[in-house]
Amino acid sequence: MKKARIKFAALARSAALVTAVALIPATTAGFAQVDGRAGPEFAKLFATYQQIKANYVEDVDDDKLIRGAIDGMLASLDPHSGYLDGSALQRLETMIQGNYSGLGLSVTLEDGAVKIISPFRGSPGEEAGLKAGDFITHLDGKLIYGGDLDEAVSQMRGKAGTSIKLTIFRPGRDEPFDVTVTRGVIELEPVTHSLEAGNIGVISINEFSADVGADVYEAWQAIRKEASGNVTGLVLDFRSNPGGSLDEAVALSDLFLDRGRIVSQRGRAARETVYYDAETVFPGTIASDVPMVVLIDAGSASASEIVAGALQDHRRAVVMGEQSFGKGSVQSLIYLDRSRTDAVKLTTARYYTPAGHSVQEGGISPDIKVPQLSDPDLEKRARFQLRESDLRGHLVNELALEDKALETDKLDDPRFQLTAAQLKEQGVDDFQLHYALETLRRTRPSNIARRN
Repeated sequence: MKKARIKFAALARSAALVTAVALIPATTAGFAQVDGRAGPEFAKLFATYQQIKANYVEDVDDDKLIRGAIDGMLASLDPHSGYLDGSALQRLETMIQGNYSGLGLSVTLEDGAVKIISPFRGSPGEEAGLKAGDFITHLDGKLIYGGDLDEAVSQMRGKAGTSIKLTIFRPGRDEPFDVTVTRGVIELEPVTHSLEAGNIGVISINEFSADVGADVYEAWQAIRKEASGNVTGLVLDFRSNPGGSLDEAVALSDLFLDRGRIVSQRGRAARETVYYDAETVFPGTIASDVPMVVLIDAGSASASEIVAGALQDHRRAVVMGEQSFGKGSVQSLIYLDRSRTDAVKLTTARYYTPAGHSVQEGGISPDIKVPQLSDPDLEKRARFQLRESDLRGHLVNELALEDKALETDKLDDPRFQLTAAQLKEQGVDDFQLHYALETLRRTRPSNIARRN
């Protein structure tokens, strides 16, 4: 397996190098003007442009070179900055609205490969067994490695009821394997809830799209109505939540905090330094006397980390699970013209938890580390788990974290020795949630009094 992964990584580096050579600019008139103002560096770009136009084996139109220049500039910054044209902007809007037909996968392009960030819960992709960290190499037998992400996404979308075959490279497996997935209508549910035994509520936040704060408030009210008595505990589940709106992260945190800082963002420009405090979105608090657990994992990123960090720093909740992804940066969508058909998604600030900690690279460390023992591939996949610190060109934490500070604690824990098969026999298909629920049940005031 190690040999296969080395080949895969080497191929990715090679493809990335070849692509970088083609990322050259733009129009003659535009660069002539820029060259006069900006000096010799732009002169190199313009000279390269002239050589391509004069000597490349085929005629290349200016639009392709302009797009290549923009993509190249943004790719040199960090993994989260990028260019969005009309179709990409439309896809982003559609994803937020949640009314499209496809596989229900959040994907990104990493070293030329389409990588699954996370499958949406209840989606065809999740039901087919696809997992965060999987690489998609072929669609219906056609190689997509080294291609365009938008093109791959458009191929995966399609009419509900139709099928597509994906070839998957999964870290931890010796060989790639095929999975056939039937497309469905993806109705994204940013917030879902349930009431578990012992009057413990569970609210799962799957993404931070519009009105998530209000949706969580409604979920809490529904749980209170469903409970046979007082709600005795609450679990907020942010696992595999890749993030979203900063404003919604603030709104959600404000539901559970009645004072103090929620998050701050600090950028190079003064206008990008902003402080967000409690009581600015939702006056008062909910579940103020209810013990809370926040669940996170390696797929919890960005807005998820903002909420987890705020509730952890204010000691409002116990954070359980695994180290989060570690995306501590803020992206701004900047339109390039009045038509609003082209935009740059640009990293403009870093964000910090109430205690002043940046989660960039290191992520949020859980108060109680709980592995997902229900995953039969846990041990193999853990060796190749990717986080922000593994992405090429990621922003470096200002505190210069040592590698050892980012490593997972490998010591055996007697609480976590059961296998996935043994847990399945006990009827436990989600060990992390099971552990959170059992912890809340054990720490109910009535149980503590009974033990005393």
